Amino acid sequence: MTTQYLLRILNARVYDVANETPLEPAPSLSRRLGCNVLLKREDTQPVFSFKIRGAYNKMVRLSADELARGVIAASAGNHAQGVALAAQQLGCRAVIVMPVTTPTVKVQAVRDRGAEIVLHGDSYSDAHDHALTLQQAQGLTFVHPFDDPDVIAGQGTVGMEILRQHADPIDVVFVAVGGGGLIAGVAAFIKALRPQTLVIGVQTEDSDAMAQSLEQGQRVTLSEVGLFSDGTAVKRVGEETFRLAKALVDGMIRVDTDAVCAAIKDVYEDTRSIQEPAGALAVAGLKAWVARQGARRPDGQPRTLVAITCGANMNFDRLRFVSERSEIGEGREAIFAVTIPEARGSFKRFCGLLGQHNVTEFNYRIADASQAHIFLGLQLTEPSQAQTISNQLRAAGFNTLDLSNDEVAKAHLRHLVGGHSELARAERLYRFEFPERPGALMRFLSAMNPSWNISLFHYRNHGADYGRILVGLQVPASDETDFQSFLQQLGYPHKDESLHPAYQLFLGCQESQQG
Repeated sequence: MTTQYLLRILNARVYDVANETPLEPAPSLSRRLGCNVLLKREDTQPVFSFKIRGAYNKMVRLSADELARGVIAASAGNHAQGVALAAQQLGCRAVIVMPVTTPTVKVQAVRDRGAEIVLHGDSYSDAHDHALTLQQAQGLTFVHPFDDPDVIAGQGTVGMEILRQHADPIDVVFVAVGGGGLIAGVAAFIKALRPQTLVIGVQTEDSDAMAQSLEQGQRVTLSEVGLFSDGTAVKRVGEETFRLAKALVDGMIRVDTDAVCAAIKDVYEDTRSIQEPAGALAVAGLKAWVARQGARRPDGQPRTLVAITCGANMNFDRLRFVSERSEIGEGREAIFAVTIPEARGSFKRFCGLLGQHNVTEFNYRIADASQAHIFLGLQLTEPSQAQTISNQLRAAGFNTLDLSNDEVAKAHLRHLVGGHSELARAERLYRFEFPERPGALMRFLSAMNPSWNISLFHYRNHGADYGRILVGLQVPASDETDFQSFLQQLGYPHKDESLHPAYQLFLGCQESQQG
């Protein structure tokens, strides 16, 4: 298996359009972790991602007749730009089907390369199915984003360059995984020449199709995927990429959104470049692996670890969200819900317990005559301080919830604290993910029973292709069947948060809670 792909990779045609990207030290991250961290800078490619390698290697091998008819691809961004640039270089027609939710910056980047854009569906799967229909109708050649031997071989040249650029031993190479094309190619080359080097894949917790597939020994199809790391948001990995990963990949690591945001900041501090979430995913996995396995080899020497920073097509508007969440992801901020007695001197006593910690957020609203609830953000010097602070506050008699890892608190409640309403009886609280496009909210409102009342609505634009919505709905118990039918027909990812403890503290109807 590895011999076959070794030859494919050695003979891959990528350097007509792609650069041999640098393998750079990350001095700040290396000092902090206590090991030797190197970054393979695929974000410096002409299309700001590695995808140009596989797309061009596939297309340059097409016959003259196939090139004359043109190519088609489905993509939400990076693969689309790679295909468009390859088509520009080869002088052929390129049709790219993109979800209608694709950010404008990515659509325009593909259009600027001369490709024809077709917007269709809300997801990559919708775009992929439509692309296959157009392929049959127009006689085009489909360029798959990952599940194609020539595409895999093109991506494998990243691994070839890593070994050529660093002749000394490498302990682990970390690779972001979506459909699996990059890790399949990188693992095929590295395992053929340096089998002692580990190849570890990294996925987000809510888009872990490869991790689940490897655990179950067969390809798994996810019902839905998280979209923050849109470059790796794949519901089903490729058949060929799974076969290679099963044989060659040494393990998978899952990380959360905050860890990815922290990794984006880490790369920025060392390189002054801004990665997209998928681009920083390998760095987040590297940090998680070091936390579990340690920074040093059994002989006491620092490990040498490589992370492939595979993409920098970041929407500027998303930086606000990344900046906000990176502090928590680094363990440099903790947020708490603290209940204190509404008594003379208790507030001063509470503040005294905070000591020299820098307060990053402080929201207060009286709850009743006997107690008050405070939403508190504190800057930390190390993650373990969060537990210490919680223990100190509880020991002083203040009921404390650590909300640092709570998605509802971080995304919504910190912006809504202080909103108890006696009018919000029988309120149900739901989280939704809406497609970020005109008409999404009207679809929601039109599907609702007009007798149901919206008692709370919170939305923040995160610069992604979906919006996070928190909605309070007053629905009579007698309408339960209709309500469940409404949720099913709507089809938006959702979660019932009506019993969430922080919601009960800061926003819930107190009379309903007591009754």
